[in-house]
Amino acid sequence: MFATLTLPAGIDPTIPQRTPTVRVRSADDLRNALRHGRTNSLRLDGSGMDRVLQLDDKRRLIEVQAATSWTELTRYLASRKITLDAFAQMPTSVGEAVAQAAAGPDGLPVTAHVAAITLFTPDGELRRADRNAHDELFRLALGGHGVIGVLYSVTLSIDSLLGSAAAAETPVELRIDEAGAAQSPACAIECLLPPAALDAYLQEVRLLAGERRISLHGISVRSYQAEAESSLRWATREWAGVAVRFGSKTTLGASVAAAEVRRALLHAALSHGGSFPIRDLRDATRRQLETCYPMIGAFLADKRRGDPAERLQNAWYRGLVATMRGEPCAVRWGKTD
Repeated sequence: MFATLTLPAGIDPTIPQRTPTVRVRSADDLRNALRHGRTNSLRLDGSGMDRVLQLDDKRRLIEVQAATSWTELTRYLASRKITLDAFAQMPTSVGEAVAQAAAGPDGLPVTAHVAAITLFTPDGELRRADRNAHDELFRLALGGHGVIGVLYSVTLSIDSLLGSAAAAETPVELRIDEAGAAQSPACAIECLLPPAALDAYLQEVRLLAGERRISLHGISVRSYQAEAESSLRWATREWAGVAVRFGSKTTLGASVAAAEVRRALLHAALSHGGSFPIRDLRDATRRQLETCYPMIGAFLADKRRGDPAERLQNAWYRGLVATMRGEPCAVRWGKTD
């Protein structure tokens, strides 16, 4: 499930509304569903849009439907003697990775490899956008977490993907010497640090773990590269991404304590000039969000300009709106719907 069309303006909210799930597999399915959504609330399931649409050997481009997995993409290209094995480990679909501006195997967001996209606006109009045609829409949708429009297809540069795969780096897993470190369920947070501040931040992580008496399960570090393709970009510079995993029991009190630890880790990262990936909003305050993402106000304004009734939503967007209102954000880490 990647999108929800909320109740249209003018419909009496006191009248019970059934919210059906509509499975779409083609552009026509998606267009019809969105047009039906003008007068009805519905949920879109785009998991069936998972086909390779065309391969342009001359221009070295490949167009795939948004729900195509990276595994399927690499398998398809391997059958044509193009090796992109490093991308096979990407956990999301191509469309989700583009919508989140997820980092590729070399740490560069995959948005850098996108030549064009086709998407439907909330009212069912099809748009094709690239760096020359509808460039503002293009930049908003890349890293726009699926709330600017519903992605139908993504056209990728094969040569750009090959360069990223050739420069693939494996995250560094730091050694944890704590006895029984992995016995309790893990809680996690990822923060972004300037590389020069990495050692100082890691020292603070270990001090915090000692003070709060938490069990560290693991710390992994990977390098991220800057990009300038998306309007709502998290990779504004070279970052060291630090993922901290620590133990937390499943009781309500333990959940509250774990949230406090995550907020403390985020605060420490920001005090070192760091940031956080905007895909995970659950621990950030509005002030922290606006500090790390000063373009957030303009992004929301553009979203509402193209979707005045805010019909196209997902869990990430609802979490963003809650954060901007100073309310608790209940979106799970990395979850978009």
